[in-house]
Amino acid sequence: MSAAAASLSAALSSVSLHYHRERIPSRDSFSRPLFHSSKPSFSVQSKPQNLTPPKASDPETTYFDNADPDEVYTFSPPERPEGFIPPPSFDEGPIESEEDIARAYEELYGPAYSGETFLGNDVYVMDSKVKKRTGLGSQTKKEKVRDGFDERVVQVRRVTKVVKGGKQLHFRAVVVVGDKQGNVGVGVGKAKEVVAAVQKSAINARRNIITVPMTKYKTFPHSSDGRSEADYGAAKVMLRPASPGTGVIAGGSVRIVLEMAGVENALGKQLGSNNALNNARATVVAVQQMRQFSEVAEERGIPMEELWK
Repeated sequence: MSAAAASLSAALSSVSLHYHRERIPSRDSFSRPLFHSSKPSFSVQSKPQNLTPPKASDPETTYFDNADPDEVYTFSPPERPEGFIPPPSFDEGPIESEEDIARAYEELYGPAYSGETFLGNDVYVMDSKVKKRTGLGSQTKKEKVRDGFDERVVQVRRVTKVVKGGKQLHFRAVVVVGDKQGNVGVGVGKAKEVVAAVQKSAINARRNIITVPMTKYKTFPHSSDGRSEADYGAAKVMLRPASPGTGVIAGGSVRIVLEMAGVENALGKQLGSNNALNNARATVVAVQQMRQFSEVAEERGIPMEELWK
């Protein structure tokens, strides 16, 4: 019993506990900072320990206490084993074809704009006509892609829609696109802003592109009755070919459609309504009724020489 008491007293002598009591603040001292604590604080003091690292018993362990920092060391790699074959270099591989490069780009960035896909994805060319650029603190900027088609605005009208809460104001734009080489299209679009309406109508026009039959004199091929008539709604349009040097004699949306198609000599007349959209579409219908001489000769089963007779 006496031995246990002696060991306990020796342990308590090595560790001293300092208990610091602080006076509880009075009622008048509540204006002092709240972080002032009244809890007792303890501090433990023990004998300092020897922190020197123990000597390693492993003979392979090396300490760099006596290393010279200015000494230059040379790296000697291990020798290669027998039968080692180095891997081929990046430049020594097979040359990739253009299709392999296009397939790799398509996996990274999606289908190409050209409409040709190597992975079997659906390519919506007309939806990707407009590139969007976004910047910090700025509105969305749209840039037209150069695809060889020119755009001309035929008409911009303000339309309203009556709803329960009042009227909704929108803008309707009619746009004709063409490359002046026989391809033309008419489109219409609505939006709350004029610029957005023109962009939507241009995309819609590119989806409805047709081919206009023309001769080497930049006019329509002659038909049996000498002219082509078509109507769309209440609009009616008459088109006739003309000799070289005549020019495009037409008005309204008929003239715009013929000029964007690349026709230089033609006669046109609006016989019905003056609606710009319906006249433009009637012009497209009248153009689609025309046929080349080779198509008529093939349909009749005779050579083109006999067709001229």
